[in-house]
Amino acid sequence: MVRILFLGEVTGRPGLTAIKAGLESLKEEYDIDYTVANAEGMTNGFGLGRQHAIQLSKSGIDLITGGEKLFYKVDMVEFISHQSFIIRPANYPPQCPGKSFRIVTLKDRKFVFINLQGNALLQRQNLQNAFLSIDSLLKKLAEKEGNIIPMVQFHAAATAEKKTMKFFLDGRAAAVIGTHTKVLSADESISGKGLAYISDNGRVGSFMSVGGFDAENEISKLRSQLPLRSQECWNDGIIQGVVVSVDEERGRSTAIERISRHVKITRPEARNEKGSDNTAE
Repeated sequence: MVRILFLGEVTGRPGLTAIKAGLESLKEEYDIDYTVANAEGMTNGFGLGRQHAIQLSKSGIDLITGGEKLFYKVDMVEFISHQSFIIRPANYPPQCPGKSFRIVTLKDRKFVFINLQGNALLQRQNLQNAFLSIDSLLKKLAEKEGNIIPMVQFHAAATAEKKTMKFFLDGRAAAVIGTHTKVLSADESISGKGLAYISDNGRVGSFMSVGGFDAENEISKLRSQLPLRSQECWNDGIIQGVVVSVDEERGRSTAIERISRHVKITRPEARNEKGSDNTAE
């Protein structure tokens, strides 16, 4: 049995701090073989910077996926072209840098992890239809790689679109794991054909917050309609996600379990007794 941990969206420095505080024990407890995390909001909640990507990798994340904010940090445009541990959505245009999938061997069986972005309610970008993209990609992978097990991370805003993808890929993939809302949903399931599904696998960062951000600031933003920048929140650290168990011989998922583990996180500035302005993590 192969056990894969899909972490929720890592939000800001609190998310990185939570990973450092609790990921290792989680991986030992669940006997994890591979760890995937969406981290498009790792750097101040907007984008993923090069240094934060490296820190996530060193902290035990095997694969980083993205979404509409992945390239908000300019240094990611060049960095992703030279790295295999970060993948961008498969329905981005061919001219976009980076790879959209990663093939790995786990317990002598080939798995392919695919990043995909939804179209509904995410209209700021002109992307290829997600269903056409994944259909074409799976056919090409089957021709080239043969009997390979697809695991899809679907970054999408609409639950209906995610649910539709579940049925579209049933029997063709072993998992469709939703991200984007940063709220852990309670609709995890295993289909009769062995597809593990959840609409959203939550977030890693602050639990008592608005999607990982400071609540008072978000209230001010909505009350004033001013373009205030969201501020990271350090209240009540949490690691959320799902563990998917895959029968590698049959290429089918047999179980999916929600994870929600509170961990202690402390703002780096608060640990600096001299009160310096050094916020490096």
